[in-house]
Amino acid sequence: MNAPKHVYVYWDSEFTRKVKAYSNLGGTLVVLYASSYHNVQTVVNVSARSNMDGGLDERLGKNYMERAKKDGFIDIKSKKVAANTLCKIIFRGTMIDMVYLTPSRLINSTRTPCLSDSTLKQRLPINNHPYTLTLNTTTRQIKLEMAAGDSTTNANLDQNPGVEQKRVIIQNNCGEKLVGLLHETGSKEVVILCHGFRDSKDYSMMVELAFALEKSGISAFRFDFSGNGESEGLFEFGNYRKEVDDLQAVIQHFTAENRVASAILGHSKGGNVVVLHASLHHDIRTVVNMSGRYKMDRGIEERLGKDYLERAKKDGFIDIKSKKGELLFRVTEESLMERLNTNMHEAGLKVDQDCRVLTVHGSVDEVIPVEDALEFAKIIPNHELRIIEGANHNYNHHRDELVSVVLAFLKDNMHRA
Repeated sequence: MNAPKHVYVYWDSEFTRKVKAYSNLGGTLVVLYASSYHNVQTVVNVSARSNMDGGLDERLGKNYMERAKKDGFIDIKSKKVAANTLCKIIFRGTMIDMVYLTPSRLINSTRTPCLSDSTLKQRLPINNHPYTLTLNTTTRQIKLEMAAGDSTTNANLDQNPGVEQKRVIIQNNCGEKLVGLLHETGSKEVVILCHGFRDSKDYSMMVELAFALEKSGISAFRFDFSGNGESEGLFEFGNYRKEVDDLQAVIQHFTAENRVASAILGHSKGGNVVVLHASLHHDIRTVVNMSGRYKMDRGIEERLGKDYLERAKKDGFIDIKSKKGELLFRVTEESLMERLNTNMHEAGLKVDQDCRVLTVHGSVDEVIPVEDALEFAKIIPNHELRIIEGANHNYNHHRDELVSVVLAFLKDNMHRA
């Protein structure tokens, strides 16, 4: 008889967060979590294992220890599919940060943010496999469903639970409220993180970088640009100059609070924003450009379709729709022209000599080619280039290496005289 496999964990935070995980291993995880960190008010453990060597023979087969030592691994396969889907639940302080699904031909998306204060509501189909991941954070619930006895779950509990996350609202020059989360360590210095196109502060990369910084004792602030995430305003396709202004509003906020915005980081479009900011304002001396675009006329046709410029001029806009015909966003002629007229070559040349810039790029970036990073390296005066071999645009399988490179650069450069 199969026992029910439900685990509930409650936190007393700005929002009451509930996590519901279907897995008997989940009971073990929450007990381990509660034993390591003492910020959980209530833990309900149903059917967790106390004898940890039990059940391995049934799951891994006979002589599992000898086989694992011999080959270094054991592949577990289901009866229905070619390879098993692994799942890793990563705890981040007082929340679950993400659920990571390892790459396989069965999975459409491999990594997704899973923050309980985000507006994300998404279902990731895995074809006909019994695994589905449903995130419905508008109801403050994260639900993970998987076939019993056909999954492996691991938890990374190496965190810093003593850091406070504070919700901060900042008004931009247009009177719109920008919403962000401050990972407060008490340091005077704050590193500001900027998300990419149609992303948010809750994008997993932003979250991982923020937690890596706070673990190093450095406060980090991740926020939503206007028209994105929880921030006010209308979403715009281009909007580079306005997002630079949003970033400047955030920097000025911390300056007024007697804090020091010591570095700015941006991924993809956010990488463009931080370089543009450095070319215009000259008040930040440490900049990290992660996979930013140099040639601004590239990548548009893939997103908007052929003859996009003619269509935009004819109708004044282009509507981008999902495969189901739902309107995703509208690209106006004005916003399109702003994108095309944004000159990253000129911006790079205007970055001050005393501003240290790191450009990080994946060697197999499928969205923005690595050649763009090489162009930044040619023109930005005080520049360091790091190419991460094998990494794609989102660094899905190279996130640890990305975090390590960025953190080392910041530690070396934030305290320069």
